[in-house]
Parts: sequence; structure tokens; C-alpha cells
Amino acid sequence: MPFSHRTNWNTEESELARAHRERLAAGLPIADLTASNPTRCGFAYPATLLSALADPRVLHYDPQPKGLLSAREAVCSYYRAHAVELTPEQIVLTTSTSEAYSFLFRLLCDPGDEILIPQPSYPLFDFLAALDDVRLRAAPLVYENGWQIDAEGVRRAVTPQTQAIVIVHPNNPTGHFTKPWEAEQLARLCREFRLSLIVDEVFLDYGFGAEAGSFAAGLEGVPVYVVSGLSKIAALPQMKAAWIATTGPEREQALERLEVIADTFLSMNAPVQLAMPAWLEGREAIQAQIRSRVAANLAVLDQAIGTVEAVQRLAVEGGWYAVLRIPAIAPDEQTVLALLERGVWVHPGYFFGMPESGWLVVSLLAAEAEFSNGVATLINYLGTNHGCNKKG
Repeated sequence: MPFSHRTNWNTEESELARAHRERLAAGLPIADLTASNPTRCGFAYPATLLSALADPRVLHYDPQPKGLLSAREAVCSYYRAHAVELTPEQIVLTTSTSEAYSFLFRLLCDPGDEILIPQPSYPLFDFLAALDDVRLRAAPLVYENGWQIDAEGVRRAVTPQTQAIVIVHPNNPTGHFTKPWEAEQLARLCREFRLSLIVDEVFLDYGFGAEAGSFAAGLEGVPVYVVSGLSKIAALPQMKAAWIATTGPEREQALERLEVIADTFLSMNAPVQLAMPAWLEGREAIQAQIRSRVAANLAVLDQAIGTVEAVQRLAVEGGWYAVLRIPAIAPDEQTVLALLERGVWVHPGYFFGMPESGWLVVSLLAAEAEFSNGVATLINYLGTNHGCNKKG
């Protein structure tokens, strides 16, 4: 029987995935420096967390396409803490940021239209775009004394089919916050080419140092759609709650169309929506733990890197990942496989759109002892096999 072209993916298990699966099946130890699920990283959640799901109102079905008012008001309260005033009418709830992206791609694009996204970035976008018959075009995120959006590179990537630019603030995995001057450059491009701006802010609360502003404040003359959710804000990926915050010109028409899209699926469930106010209000306790863990692991990483030559930890401003620049003497996949044989699991940089050699990405979320042991093995391997000689 025929299947759609949009799902014609190569689903064969990669060599990396197979090696990882086989090591797990053999019961061999792995220091997981790719950890992204906070519920598996040893953080302490309040014992009363699930009591928020026991609201008796869950027994009454009250379908609201945009989401329950109490939940949308809680989202507005979250943005108020970021010095942004929104109304509940500007919020559309979704079950995940992935669903939020899908709603926005359907809102803004016809089949064959294009979305620009600076790379390196998270690889999930490729699948989301394909499922909605949208094409992605890469624009450069360059490194020079820190990560920067190359506005001229973005301009060169625009075509007549381009409908929107997607940025992640801070970026995953580079940790780059979009600066005000970069935002203004993007705004000029959006106004010139009549583009929308989609901004993923799931890591917004995990900045290092000065707090970065939210794009939910809007940009003059630009339709801005901010996506975020509980997965990172409250470290609750299993609760499946996210949203779209809409600002800018033609906002009312956009919200009317988004409401129809949301009403078609009605994917949000009542218990989670009713629990959202409590979970958002209590977010600081888990966020403080994560920020402390990330800071401690980053310090361990920097100390270890400081003992060898030719390994660089690139500047990071937020999130919970770090990018390493290593000598490009072998394909990164070969390096990752060799590290896995030694019990350490890291991402090759090409997973995020970086070149095939010279880049590794590590998560800073793992338990501190596991992270420290994994980093020690990583640095020892690079020192022995990649010409990264010991200092001193």
C-alpha cells in the first residue's frame, strides 16, 4: 500500500544508536552526558506536586479551544514576572511546543513554503516541517567571540517562499541569547520581507548572569509568536502543557485562525490545565535546583578542559548544554563511538547541524558525580587520542 512522501524517512537504526542500545542491554555502565529529561536526573520534586491534578472540576468536560481561562491567566502571570503584560486572549494552549510549532506552520505556510532557522539548532525541526509540508532553510549562527546571528546570512537565505524565521532564545544547544541589536536586525528583515517571527523560549529561565527579556513583549510592526511550556519551565515534560503567545500586527486574525486549528484537535486535557496555575507558581524551587546543577557541572567541565590543550568550551549564556570544539582529526561519530566504548555518551555536533568533525555537545543536567566521572573520561580520551596534550 502507498504511504505519503512526507513520512518517507530512513528509519534504520544508526550505528551510534545501535551501539548505545547494545551497551545498555549488556548492563554496562554509561555516564550519560546527553541527559535532557529532568525527571531522570535526581532532582527533588515536591511531594504535593500531583495533588494539583485532583481538582474535582476535571469531571466536567468544558472544551475551550484556546485552553481554560485559569490556565491562560497563569501563563500571563508567568510573563508578568518577566515584565511583559499579556491578556489571556493572546494565549493558545497546546500539549507541547512541538504541537505549537505545527499549529504555527499550518497558520503561516502553504505546502512548499519555507521557514528559516539559524543553525546550529535542535534537529526536531526537520521532522516537524516535513509533517506539515514545509521546507526548512538554514541560516548561519556564527561563532566569533561568542555566538551571533548573521543577519546578512539570514537575508541571503530569504526566498519568495519564505514565510517566517524561527529562533530559539536561548538557542539549543549553543546557549546563545538573541541580543537586542540582533532582534532589531531580525525585525527589520521581517518588516522588509513581510515575515513572521517564531521564538522558542523554553530555556528562558535558565540564563547565566543577567536575565534576558522575553520576545512576548513584541517587536514593532512584526507578528511575533512565542512558544514555551512546562517541559523546561517547571521541569515537567511528562505533563504535556505548552502555549503560543501572540503579539504584533494582524494579531486578532491570527488568533481567530489559531482558535479554529486548536478547536479541530482539542488536544489539551482538563486535569493538566487545572493544575497549571499551581505548577507555574511553584516553578522556582525546581529551577533553582537545575541552575545550581548546571553551574556546578559547567565549573567541573571548565576545570577539566583547563588541564589540556586544543579543547575549547564555547561561550554559553543559558540553557543546559555546552558545545566543545575539539581537534577535527577524525569524524565526530568515530569519536563518540570510542567514548561510548569507554562508558561515556555524548552528542556529535553534526546532530545539531554542525560540521562532521571537531564538535561535541554535552548536557550539563546529569547528576554531579556521573557528570564528573564522564568528563574525566572524555578529557582523558581526547588527551590520549586527539593530540590534546596535558598542560604543564
